[in-house]
Amino acid sequence: MDTTQPGDGMSQRRAVETRAVAWLAARRHLIDPAEAATDRVLFARKALIETAFLVGLRARLAPEPLERDYAALLTQVEEITARPSYRELIARDEAALLLYAGTYAALRLCGREDPEFRHVITQAAAGGYATVFERIPYRQLDLLHTLELCGVRHTLPAMDDVLPFTLLCNSPNVAKLTDRDIYAITHTIFYATDFGLREPRWPRGFDPGTAVELIEALLVLTLGQENADLVGELLCCLLCLGVRDSQEARRAWEFLTAAQEADGRVNGPPGVVHPELADGDDAYAHWATGYHTTIVAALAALLDRSPRVVRRRRPSAPKPHLTVEEPLRRAVAWLAGTTRRHTPVRHLPAAAAVAHAAEALGEPELARPLLLDFSERLADVDADVWQEHGMEVVGEFACGLRTHEITCPSLDAFLKSAAAAVELLDEVPPQAARNVQRLVDLGLITPGCAAALGNGEADAPHPAPRSARHSTPKTTAAGLPHAWKNYHLGHIAALVRDWTRAGRAQHRITRDALAFLLSQQSPCGAFGRPACDDPATRERTMLSWTQSIITALAAVHTTCSAVPAARQP
Repeated sequence: MDTTQPGDGMSQRRAVETRAVAWLAARRHLIDPAEAATDRVLFARKALIETAFLVGLRARLAPEPLERDYAALLTQVEEITARPSYRELIARDEAALLLYAGTYAALRLCGREDPEFRHVITQAAAGGYATVFERIPYRQLDLLHTLELCGVRHTLPAMDDVLPFTLLCNSPNVAKLTDRDIYAITHTIFYATDFGLREPRWPRGFDPGTAVELIEALLVLTLGQENADLVGELLCCLLCLGVRDSQEARRAWEFLTAAQEADGRVNGPPGVVHPELADGDDAYAHWATGYHTTIVAALAALLDRSPRVVRRRRPSAPKPHLTVEEPLRRAVAWLAGTTRRHTPVRHLPAAAAVAHAAEALGEPELARPLLLDFSERLADVDADVWQEHGMEVVGEFACGLRTHEITCPSLDAFLKSAAAAVELLDEVPPQAARNVQRLVDLGLITPGCAAALGNGEADAPHPAPRSARHSTPKTTAAGLPHAWKNYHLGHIAALVRDWTRAGRAQHRITRDALAFLLSQQSPCGAFGRPACDDPATRERTMLSWTQSIITALAAVHTTCSAVPAARQP
């Protein structure tokens, strides 16, 4: 729930809007295409329609007269659109109809009807091209919404008929969405909800709660990337859907408020303006890189304060029961069989992962042949071998051996030496607490001794399972799209593992990342597509990926098999 005090939050958000509109009004001459350099004309036309539409929405969403800066922007829009050099371009460039119809729609929303402007738009709309050339679904929604606001009749399919074909309504995987995809989703919500003024007729079987869940998941990603433009648009989407009681909305407001500069500007993401467009003009670049994000921030505050925008309790989305038992079993079998063909010194982490996953499955016998083989081959190695791999790997391998009552003399000696060294310490550093807990699990240090050394985990009467000891994820979600694009399966597996251990197995980000990993499993049980022909390189790469992924799947299996589906967070 949003813990911000209502009065304080409303005043802060209204201040965001006031400062943003003041900044836009002070630079309103830059939206005039007639004053722009030749290579900046199209950019100015885009800025003109977006600025005009903000003013039109202000007139529509709030009942009181326009504030001074809004009125100044409206006057600028009227002066530009009154020129034949602007409005008659519609007849000469019908493909760009929306660039002009949007400004007319804004004037109409402000009560500034212009019959001549309307006539030109109506002629273009009926000309057999401007409204009928191929558009992707959300652009078609843009056209339908604009014609609706213009009051222009047409015979096109209704918005409800187009909505089922949008990205939003087809269960997109958040890991795979580009910035362009996210803009398609936000604009779909803007048009389908008429900026919060109507309830869409969602496609049959579509749960509105999944739309909210998707938007909140994308807010997690974009907040982590500090992309104020997308954060602002996604926040607007929650408001258009009527959602106010959202933790992610609260975080978005905190971020946008902090991102707004003293003069009202909100900086956009890198790459908004090509360097050649600014051509060394710092003042123009400052405006061009910030105007859109500043408009979005103002719009969010406007939607937030509007008495006409729908408000409803945040809907919950269905939480599917996550089942990974069979994929995990096949992966363990493949990894155990393949690892046995390699040297144990180098592949000890894979053996530890097999032991851990087999234990999570409740089928420790899957790991027994591998553990027996490696314990014999490692019986006489130097302590440096164990030291090199670290207690996380060595401890898991040792736990696997303990389960099967398998001994390994060199490992036993190493662990006894490590336990003796720990007992000589006055205090255990926080980063070593999990390693100490390993020694407790193996019976080499008593819980009382570990607690005396400051190990909080051992001090607890019922220590959490190894798969659930983290309270916050180690791996952030911000890099997930990049990891998907570059096929970094290890990074994605780390996210699934860490988010599951932090109690977020049912988060949309975790579920979608998990779904992608599962889609990369071969019939043999291995994970990943190396896209190379050399057999040795293929096997080495798949070994690495499968080792990482079965640890993640083990965390999911342990968590989701212990918690009934209806009660998962």
